Amino acid sequence: MQFRNIAVLTGAGISAESGVPVFRSEDGLWENHRVEDVATYMGFEANKTLVHDFYNNMRESLKTKEPNPAHRALADLEQYVTANGGNFTLITQNIDDLHERGGSKNIIHMHGELNSLLCERCGKRIEFHERSTTQSVCPHCNSKAMRPDIVWFGEMPYQMDTIESVLLNCDLFISIGTSGVVYPAAGFVSICHRMRKPTIEFNLEPSAVRSQFDKAFYGKAGTTLPAFVGYLKEHDALPDTLN
Repeated sequence: MQFRNIAVLTGAGISAESGVPVFRSEDGLWENHRVEDVATYMGFEANKTLVHDFYNNMRESLKTKEPNPAHRALADLEQYVTANGGNFTLITQNIDDLHERGGSKNIIHMHGELNSLLCERCGKRIEFHERSTTQSVCPHCNSKAMRPDIVWFGEMPYQMDTIESVLLNCDLFISIGTSGVVYPAAGFVSICHRMRKPTIEFNLEPSAVRSQFDKAFYGKAGTTLPAFVGYLKEHDALPDTLN
């Protein structure tokens, strides 16, 4: 097998095909709220009830969404790679659970998870699927200091050391549905490009870092990605086109 260590980065585009709202919009709003109000710690401090309710509503909405063919194609690729003794790591900027429900196993949620809460007192993260409030109690330290387990603007993404190791050791980097403007994720392709590892972009249109990718396939990932995975499995090579 030519590509034994594959690193994949996914962004909002892959989940948008399942009906999950895209974080960045032209009007600067996210689900009709200012980003500063619901995606910064200052916003949380100013109105904790608003922020809890915002993510509660997103959590409820997520229950109505389903994985699409792109999610399932990544699970198929992971199974193929690991069955042949390789390593597959899926790094996602998304906070939904569609990758898990699509069948993927080795996932790093660098921006946190919607179905999780974080205790500000003890630092524990707990799986959570209901509605949280300012009165939600941490099961570990019994404090009422729970917040959405989301990496907000100005905060450090999760598992950056692990991600760096994955990128340094991969022999193929794939980016799907990302804008290429949100760092540090936008810089991942540069790390691989400088080390002359093959890099591929799947997107609706060229990202801000298109020049760093060796190949690019444009269109809905639900169409292009299954075709790509099928070709890679059959030929043990990267396609030039997807017809």
